[in-house]
Amino acid sequence: MAVSLRFIAICSLLVVMLFVCVKADELKNSSGEEEQLESLNNSTMADRSNEVKHEHAVDNPDMVASMVDLSIRNSTERRKLGFFSCGTGNPIDDCWRCDRNWMHRRKRLADCSIGFGRNAIGGRDGRYYVVSDPNDDDPVNPRPGTLRHAVIQDIPLWIVFKRSMVITLKQELIMNSFKTIDARGVNVHIAYGACITIQFITNVIIHGLHIHDCKPTGNAMVRSSPSHFGWRTMADGDGISIFGSSHIWVDHNSLANCADGLIDAIMGSTAITISNNYFTHHNEVMLLGHSDSYVRDKSMQVTIAYNHFGEGLIQRMPRCRHGYFHVVNNDYTHWEMYAIGGSADPTINSQGNRYLAPFNAFAKEVTHRVETGGSWKTWNWRSEGDLMLNGAYFIPSGAGAAGSYARASSLGAKSSSMVGTLTSGAGVLSCRRGLQC
Repeated sequence: MAVSLRFIAICSLLVVMLFVCVKADELKNSSGEEEQLESLNNSTMADRSNEVKHEHAVDNPDMVASMVDLSIRNSTERRKLGFFSCGTGNPIDDCWRCDRNWMHRRKRLADCSIGFGRNAIGGRDGRYYVVSDPNDDDPVNPRPGTLRHAVIQDIPLWIVFKRSMVITLKQELIMNSFKTIDARGVNVHIAYGACITIQFITNVIIHGLHIHDCKPTGNAMVRSSPSHFGWRTMADGDGISIFGSSHIWVDHNSLANCADGLIDAIMGSTAITISNNYFTHHNEVMLLGHSDSYVRDKSMQVTIAYNHFGEGLIQRMPRCRHGYFHVVNNDYTHWEMYAIGGSADPTINSQGNRYLAPFNAFAKEVTHRVETGGSWKTWNWRSEGDLMLNGAYFIPSGAGAAGSYARASSLGAKSSSMVGTLTSGAGVLSCRRGLQC
């Protein structure tokens, strides 16, 4: 009996020592990342220019759908088991928001995307860059500490902000590849001037910005990298313009009242996820596709998930050309003309959304088609599990070919009855350091 008690005591001591060692290692790693973040040392890493690739649409979208559907089911099951006390069933948010130490593990956000833009890693593999200066005095020679100086660098960077600020850009903010703009924990407004341009680059994450009142700018010199600046013609005044780029994730931003679109993706852009955003007070909300004649946009694949299309919106949520578009579990609480439109034979897969039609009896239809040759009746547009309120209706079309819809599927839809919960945190979150969002 004595031997047995001694054996138990030794085992218990070993378990305690192992636990202490693990916790010490976690604290060390957390502390190291915090020190790296709090320092303003923006030192460089090895040049990764040889790794930057402009990848096109995935060859096997079915695999994308199955992988993301598995992550959603896992998130839901963990919530049922009580693993996430703050879980909503939104797999993106449940991936990071329940971590009370998210401020010390910011880069884990890069592992949380789903859908066609799920491989966008942004600046995950780079250093932190702390923006401390809201000014944008010189678009050709930006000062260190400004947002423009951060986004043009040739190395991966995870960009955060020292404090809340309003940044009024003199010219387009032309980003470089492998960048994350992470405004969690503060209130950062990009407003009253130019806004964000993502052109011919890859791997960008934009999270937590207020983007509004963007204006046309241009006919000026603007720097796009440490070694290049050039003449820019007039920009349209989009909130976020995605041009010939891939692996882009736009998440938890609040966008309103820009001169042109709130988000536009054109000229062969693909592998994009637009999620958890709050759109308000705008006419032409989102354009996906350059023109009916630009056939390179057939490779475009975009996931639009868990967004709230709110008050003061008129049309284009989104407006699609060519390509494959998965519109899943969004909340449409206002439109004046229509919600989803398109031309040039896009495939649109609408699943588990909530559509609340306006009181105007002539604007109840969710869909709007622009014919430019041929009949829209052959275009594959499907509504599955959508909740239609106040007389809203969706006109489907096409043969319902399984292959087309598989390519337009990027994740498994939840029931439309859950949309209110899934989109309850849409837009910029009220995060505070050391607290749950």
